[in-house]
Amino acid sequence: MLETVTEGFKNATERLRGIQELTEDNIADSIADVRRSLLEADVDFKVAKDFLITVSERALGEKVKTTARERGGRKVKVSTGQHFISICEQELVNLMGPVDTELVRKDGATSIMLVGLQGVGKTTIAAKLAKYLEDKGRKPLLVAADIYRPAAVEQLITLGGKINVPVHRGSDGQLPPEICRDARDRARKEGRNAIIYDTAGRLAVDDELMAELQQIDAAVSPANTLLVCDSLMGRDAVSHAEAFSEKLTIDGICMTKLDGDARGGAALSVKAVTGVPIKFLGTGETVDRLEEFRPEGLASRILGMGDIVGLVKDFEEVVDEEQAEADAERILKGQFTLEDLITQLQTIQKMGPIKEIFARMPGMSGLADQVDEGELVKVKAMVGSMTKGERQVPSVINKSRATRIATGSGRKPKEVTELVKRFDQMKGMMSALGQQSGLMGKIPGMGKLSGGMPGMGDMSAMMGGGGMPGMDPMAMLGGGGEAGGKTKRRVSSVDRKKKQKQAKKSRRKGRKK
Repeated sequence: MLETVTEGFKNATERLRGIQELTEDNIADSIADVRRSLLEADVDFKVAKDFLITVSERALGEKVKTTARERGGRKVKVSTGQHFISICEQELVNLMGPVDTELVRKDGATSIMLVGLQGVGKTTIAAKLAKYLEDKGRKPLLVAADIYRPAAVEQLITLGGKINVPVHRGSDGQLPPEICRDARDRARKEGRNAIIYDTAGRLAVDDELMAELQQIDAAVSPANTLLVCDSLMGRDAVSHAEAFSEKLTIDGICMTKLDGDARGGAALSVKAVTGVPIKFLGTGETVDRLEEFRPEGLASRILGMGDIVGLVKDFEEVVDEEQAEADAERILKGQFTLEDLITQLQTIQKMGPIKEIFARMPGMSGLADQVDEGELVKVKAMVGSMTKGERQVPSVINKSRATRIATGSGRKPKEVTELVKRFDQMKGMMSALGQQSGLMGKIPGMGKLSGGMPGMGDMSAMMGGGGMPGMDPMAMLGGGGEAGGKTKRRVSSVDRKKKQKQAKKSRRKGRKK
């Protein structure tokens, strides 16, 4: 997600590495990198231009503070590159915010009309919003008001069935305004306090579409009208938002398919151009993949700094915090089994794609591309083929046991022994962390994780976080070790000396010639 923009900011930071003072010349080079990435990401030209002017003026106008005070009175050095990125982060937040994700209630009910072009994902967003509202204690009703697109009604009924939310459909010959009016009356009778109208779209904005939406708006007076935009549309998403805003009062935008767009220019442009805030992000195909939009979280992810706040929120939704704390305490005492490993990996999977989770971890976004999620399937298969005793005490797995486990899981015996070896390294590492007070907080990105997400600090270590002792990065999921991928043979000191002697001989021969 947003890799194009992120790359530009990374290049800008690299240019400022080692520079003591920000000047017009070195800022101009960094700004050029950012400008190129913004335009490649399909950010609106005027938005990009205004953003860069503001960043440039602030970078030259502010004095770089080389030290910053942290909690506990500890001081850390701040480089010019970090100062520049800090300004960029603040201005990105200003560009996309402020945002209020609260949905308005009218007469005690949360009513939402979804509008947008055909194919942007309105029907899926309707189901996601129903799930979101149900999780907040509301009783939603979905309304199939798209009577034109083939199978649109059936698609909504299928999605509603998955989340156990009823879907109101019209009878033959009913027009959308009448369908929506009947659905509103049904919701009142059945005591449903949330209603979501999934309206029809067109391939392009036209008068017929707008007239129908205005009729629905007049018939049911929804408390919230949300425009659904496909982030893959780039600058077109902005022009479409403007077109809808001219005919309807748009309260917010749902941005879809941001997880599949390396550019993401629409997310950076739409608020600045239209004044309509993004309220929700659709980040996956399943009905639970809906995020409340946080400008500071997206800005941080764009700059490669992760989104710890959003990660903690997702973690709290899928885990029993008290149990997680107890597990973390036990694991840090060295009481760690392969069953714990699988349990925690499954917990992480509930939060979404593992690559996306790594992209949201502070200081670990660069490791996201190294994750092989297929490796998790292999690990689970091997552990599943073990006896309970072997999972509890993996050290008992000898050559014959490894062969049996490999046969049962469709892997090779060598992969089983490598898994046990890496697990032993992890177990020793976690035990050492538990014995050394304060060590966890000194590992980049781990202090926040261990403090805010019980049981997750150790998981980030298992999966490559912070370059922790005894662990090859991404060893569990394919980034290191022979089971997950090829490893480079370490060159011994003897081999190194031989190569140095050979190089000297070659240079002498060259001089003689």
